[in-house]
Amino acid sequence: MAPPRILIVGCGIAGPTLASFLLLADIPAAHKPHITILERESTRKAHLRGQNIDIRGSGVTIIRKLGLEAQIRASTTGEEGVQLVDENNHVWSQNRVDKSGEIQTPTSDIEILRGRLAELCWKNSQRISAEAERESAKGIEYIFGDYLDEIKQDDKQVHVHFARSGETRSFDLLVGADGMQSHTRKIVWGEEGEKDRLKRIGMFAGFFSIPREGHDGKWRRWFHAPGRRGIMLRPDSLGVRSTIFMYVVNEKDPRFIEVATKGNNGAEAQKALLEEYFKDAGWECDRIIREMKSTDDFYYDAVSQVKMDSWTKGRVVLLGDAGYCASPISGLGTTLAFSAAYKLAGYLQGYIKGEDTDPSAALAQYNAQMKPIVEECQELAPGQPYIINPETAWGVWVMRVLIRSLSYTRIIFVIVKFFGRILHLGPQAADYVRVENFGFKEMSVWEKEDTEKRS
Repeated sequence: MAPPRILIVGCGIAGPTLASFLLLADIPAAHKPHITILERESTRKAHLRGQNIDIRGSGVTIIRKLGLEAQIRASTTGEEGVQLVDENNHVWSQNRVDKSGEIQTPTSDIEILRGRLAELCWKNSQRISAEAERESAKGIEYIFGDYLDEIKQDDKQVHVHFARSGETRSFDLLVGADGMQSHTRKIVWGEEGEKDRLKRIGMFAGFFSIPREGHDGKWRRWFHAPGRRGIMLRPDSLGVRSTIFMYVVNEKDPRFIEVATKGNNGAEAQKALLEEYFKDAGWECDRIIREMKSTDDFYYDAVSQVKMDSWTKGRVVLLGDAGYCASPISGLGTTLAFSAAYKLAGYLQGYIKGEDTDPSAALAQYNAQMKPIVEECQELAPGQPYIINPETAWGVWVMRVLIRSLSYTRIIFVIVKFFGRILHLGPQAADYVRVENFGFKEMSVWEKEDTEKRS
């Protein structure tokens, strides 16, 4: 049996992680899969942008297996914790990051920009690919600046058409790891079903960065305004930019959905709508609006979750946000991507070795094993995102006082720890995702060798 040909759409975090583990499997070099990673962005840097994300629980175990822990920790933003501030920048309460591992707080001890993490995963996959080639395996083929406009499949293969090159190729398996707005999902499962798969939670947000000012510091500052409006201002890893998460919880104004459907082409309308909602909010909104108008990394969307009964269809499988986006407010999206990529690579080993003639059994196992994990990760705290974003000024004041009291008495940590462990709810759920032993080659050996060379 010839080695299977696998196409992975998306060179973010989940895609390169899957490719890496597929090549790290305990399989003879001649039988290792021929992997192609396809990335729509035309340059090898454009897809590396993004906001602050974190890695928790099982995700930390997996980056350690990839030999990436030291590099990732050296690239963190250094965020010290979260401060709730008012319109005068007065700090009402603050919760410092917990580095003991005892509890998952809003700030993880591994906070990193999405672009930097994606870059590390991509470069690590290149290194693993080169090592595989030295052992006479095929390695990974990377294609940037193209995308699929047609996907057809039969019992034996998936046949795809590349929109820009015009090339038609066939693969044994196609993995869609192309994000919440997955083009792969839309083609294979049908555009008409997107309204049922994408579940909006009532929040609409702009993500972008602005020049850092001296008072920005290493704390995340979270400002709430009446009308269920909020802004998070957070540090980057270089101390040059501050990243912004600017959102409104609103299901009454249809313009939030209207501008979201325009995608990147509607950036000016999206910026104008956010400006309208925040121009009178106080705090540092004037500065943030001014910088938002000129930023070139602006992204706007409805904060949503992807809900599906199955993430596989024939020889096509969805991975990460493409199949089960948990939303940015879950705090678990990145850990979920790492865990799913690791598990999918493990379950596919039998198929790659030729023990199974097709991948259906492995994909069925992936569906079954990921279902309870996804359900836990997508479970938001009761009342979210409304309860933490009050409608009235009085409600905002009460919320600040309540959180300040809970933080001061440390009761909030008891609540988070207790309910997190009992219900596997919120960021604490990351600690309860099982990391099986699939026999992958441990790249932590490389990490140790690199550290010894540097010393």
